[in-house]
Amino acid sequence: MQSEAFSELFPLFNAANPETVDWLLSVADEHEYPPNRAVLMEDAWGNAVYFLVSGWVKVRRLSGEDAVTLAILGRGDFFGEMAILDESPRSSDAIAISEVTLLSVSAQRFIQTLFKDVQLHHRMLQLMVRRLRQTNVRFQLRNRPPAIKLAKTLVSLGENYGEVTDRGTRIYNLDPKDLANVSDISPEESQKLLAKLVSKHWVEIDEADESMYLLNLKQLAHLAGHMG
Repeated sequence: MQSEAFSELFPLFNAANPETVDWLLSVADEHEYPPNRAVLMEDAWGNAVYFLVSGWVKVRRLSGEDAVTLAILGRGDFFGEMAILDESPRSSDAIAISEVTLLSVSAQRFIQTLFKDVQLHHRMLQLMVRRLRQTNVRFQLRNRPPAIKLAKTLVSLGENYGEVTDRGTRIYNLDPKDLANVSDISPEESQKLLAKLVSKHWVEIDEADESMYLLNLKQLAHLAGHMG
C-alpha cells in the first residue's frame, strides 16, 4: 500500500511525517481473512496494532460460552493500541464480519514509531481521548429509549465507515444481535426497530449485496440527537 493512500485512509497519520509512514509500512504485515474468522485471539492482545484496510470486524467480550459484541469497526479504523499501552490481559477477541484485509505492526515497532514522530504521538493521544469520550456517550445513553440508542449506533457507523452511494450511505448488513449488543438493547428490540426504520424508508436492507443503506441519515441523526 502506498504511504499517501495509507495516510488518507487512516486519519491517525494525517499529520505524521511521510518518512514515518514509509517506515511503518515497510515493517507492516498484511493479512486477509474470510467472514467469521478470528483475526485476533484473546491471548494475542498487546502483540501488535491492527489497521483495517477493508471489511468489517467486531470486537467481542468473552464470558465462558457467551460472547457480547462491544464494538463494530470498519475500513480506516485500527485496534489493539490500548492493549500495547496498558499490557493487561484481555478476555476479548476480534472476528471478521465480512472479508477483511488488515495490516499489522508489532507492538515494539509501533511504540518506536510514536517516539520517532512527535506529531503522530500527539495525534494518537487525541484519538484515544476521543474514544474515551465515545464510551462516556454510550454510558449517558444507558437509560434512553431503544430507538434512540439504535439510531445513534447507525449514525455513528454511517458517519465513521459508510460509503456514500446513489442509494444512500452504505454500511455492512450487520447481524441484528451485533447491532443490539453495541446499542445496549435486546435482539428483539433491534429486529423490531430495524423493521420499523425499513417501513419508514429511512433504512433499506439488501441481503443479496450484504448491505444496509441509510436512506435518511439526517432523520436518523435527528432521532439520535434526542438525548435530553
